[in-house]
Amino acid sequence: MIITRTPFRITLGGGGTDLPSYYSLKGGFLLTSAIDKYMYVALNTPFIDKLLRVKYSKSETVESVKELQHELAREALMHFGIKDTLEIISFADISAGTGMGSSSCYLVGLLNALQTYLRKPISTSALAELACKIEIETLKKPIGKQDAYIAGFGGLLVMEIDKEGHVTTRPSGIPMPTIRRLEQNLLLYYSGIQRKSEEVLCDQHKAMQDDQHRSHQQVEACLNRIKEIGYETLTALENGNLRGFGLLMDEHWQVKKKMSNKISNPRIDAVYESAKQKGALGGKIIGAGGGGFLLLYADEQHSQIDLLMHESGFKRLDFRFDFEGSKTLLNLTDSRLEYMHHLEKSDPDRKK
Repeated sequence: MIITRTPFRITLGGGGTDLPSYYSLKGGFLLTSAIDKYMYVALNTPFIDKLLRVKYSKSETVESVKELQHELAREALMHFGIKDTLEIISFADISAGTGMGSSSCYLVGLLNALQTYLRKPISTSALAELACKIEIETLKKPIGKQDAYIAGFGGLLVMEIDKEGHVTTRPSGIPMPTIRRLEQNLLLYYSGIQRKSEEVLCDQHKAMQDDQHRSHQQVEACLNRIKEIGYETLTALENGNLRGFGLLMDEHWQVKKKMSNKISNPRIDAVYESAKQKGALGGKIIGAGGGGFLLLYADEQHSQIDLLMHESGFKRLDFRFDFEGSKTLLNLTDSRLEYMHHLEKSDPDRKK
């Protein structure tokens, strides 16, 4: 039995510039963060048969990896050459379709478990890049690179992406007192709306790929400004300027909404403006948009904002930042091997 734990994420700056359709032209920049809400993946080897079992919102039992309908599990297993005789179970603190990068959390957690199972460790960067290759190149998902990287590394991560897609990462230089104040003043609320990010991101992807697309210039201009705001956000936080950070969040949200009419809706717009009247300086929908979680920044009047959001049908989710990234919580495979090695050392004839 092997169990891995992988954090979900919230983007603090530069979201959307990590899509290949943008960074291949302009390069990307992101400030992203992991939070203490997790995807858990468990591996087990069946004793009585050689079947593959994958349990998620559905349950699959197949004889061959190629029969799996779960695309991420299938491609991960095929990459490592695993054809059968394995059980994979996943469960999470947050449901899919909420803008927290759940698919990449699952894939990074599974890849981490598989490399542990096969005793073939790879670096965190290589793990994240493998997840990106599977989702973006093999499965052609219109997603960005940040989800896999922050899931692997954790913390508050600065990402630079060049036009060839090479990613450079470093921990942010945000002082710990600022991080703790940020945790206190960031308010996260679930809208009750689930949606597939691909439906929103496809608009951006198509507009950026085709310079003749009616929205190409507007989307590109918005993403250029979002990248600039990302740099400004990092500077504000590294300087401890939380008020400036909150105002930049508001500007980011106003710019982001111009890219597609699927990013927001009248209900979200109304509650966001009401929250600002109650004291929020800024905020945004986490992820591609259209639903999921609304993140607000307010340095005071939290109780009034909480009451407003509750009355509007938004449920608060308390969180702190995660600084560990994807990790193995349990590895009984290693424990069993260590036990057998101990027996062999104490009784040499046993090996024979």
